[in-house]
Amino acid sequence: MQRREFFALFGGAAAVSVLQPAAAGEQTPTKIPRVGYIAGSNAASTEHMVGAFRQRLRELGYVEGQTIALEVRYAEGRNERMPALVAELVGLKVDILVAGNSVAAVAARKATAAIPIVIVTPDPVALGLVASLARPGGNVTGVSYFNEAIIAKRVQLLQELVPGLIRIAVLRNPTVAVHASFWQDTEVAARKLGVALQPLDVHGSGDFEAAFAAATNSNAQALIALDDALTVAYRPRIVALAASSRLPAMYGLREFPDDGGLMSYGPSFADLFRRAATFVDKILKGAKPSDLPVEQPTKFELVINLKTAKALGLKLPTSLLLNADEVIE
Repeated sequence: MQRREFFALFGGAAAVSVLQPAAAGEQTPTKIPRVGYIAGSNAASTEHMVGAFRQRLRELGYVEGQTIALEVRYAEGRNERMPALVAELVGLKVDILVAGNSVAAVAARKATAAIPIVIVTPDPVALGLVASLARPGGNVTGVSYFNEAIIAKRVQLLQELVPGLIRIAVLRNPTVAVHASFWQDTEVAARKLGVALQPLDVHGSGDFEAAFAAATNSNAQALIALDDALTVAYRPRIVALAASSRLPAMYGLREFPDDGGLMSYGPSFADLFRRAATFVDKILKGAKPSDLPVEQPTKFELVINLKTAKALGLKLPTSLLLNADEVIE
C-alpha cells in the first residue's frame, strides 16, 4: 500500500469512527444538571453560606463535577455587577439559578422567566418576586428571612445592653430596595421603645469612615448595621470602625461577632442555604417552583462577643447571657 493511500484510508476510518453512532449497549454521556449560584459578597465572606449549600447537596447524594455542576459567581459587594453575573449564568444555560440576596434575586427575575430561581432573600412579596409565600407562581421560590419581629428584637436587645439608650445610628444602603422596609420597621420599633434613630447611608466602601464619624459627632450611643452584600463584604472594616468609635453594634449575621463585633441576632444563614439546596433538589427531581411554597426561618441565633463587651465597658445583664445561643469569650 502506498503511503498516501495508507493515510487516506486511516483518515477516512478515523472520520467514520467519530461520526458513527454508539453501538447498541454502549453508554452515551449523560448531561449533568448545572446550577448557577450568585453570591453578593466575596468568597471569604460567604464561605459559610456556600459551604452549607454544598454540604447539603452532598447529603442529598450529589457529587460535584460528577452528578451536578455548580457555577458560583461573586459580586464582591458591588450590587451593580449583579445583572452581568446573572446574564453570564443564563448564557451558560444553567438549569437553576440560586440568588443569595435580594439584589441578585431581582436581577435574576428580570433576566429570565424560564429558568427556575431559588432565592434566599427578605420579603420576596414586596420585591415582586412571588405572588405570595404560599403560592409563589412563576419561576421563583425559596426561603424568605423577612420578619418584622427580628428588627424589633434587635432594638430591644441593644436597649437591654446599653443603659439609658435613646439614640441609635443605623447603617443602611439606599441602593438596596429592601432596606427601605428594614428602616421603616426599625423606626416603628424604636418609636415604641422611645429611641431616636440616625440614618447612616453608605453607597460603597468609601462611605464607611464618614458614616461612623457622623454617628460619633451626633452622639449616637449604639449602632445597627442592616444586612446586605456591602456590609458582609466589608465585615472586618465595619467591626474595626465600631470598636474605634466605641459604638456597641448589633448585626444580623453571627459572623460579625465571630470577627470581633459585639452582638448579632437573626436567622441562621447556614440553615437558610441548606434549605435552598433542598429546593434545588426538589426542582431537579421535577417539582415546579410555582408549586413550592416559600419557607420562612425557624432557627434564630443570639450571639454575643464577651471580650468586645468588656472592651466597651459594658456589663452584660444575666438575662441576656442566659438567652444567648453562644457567648464568645
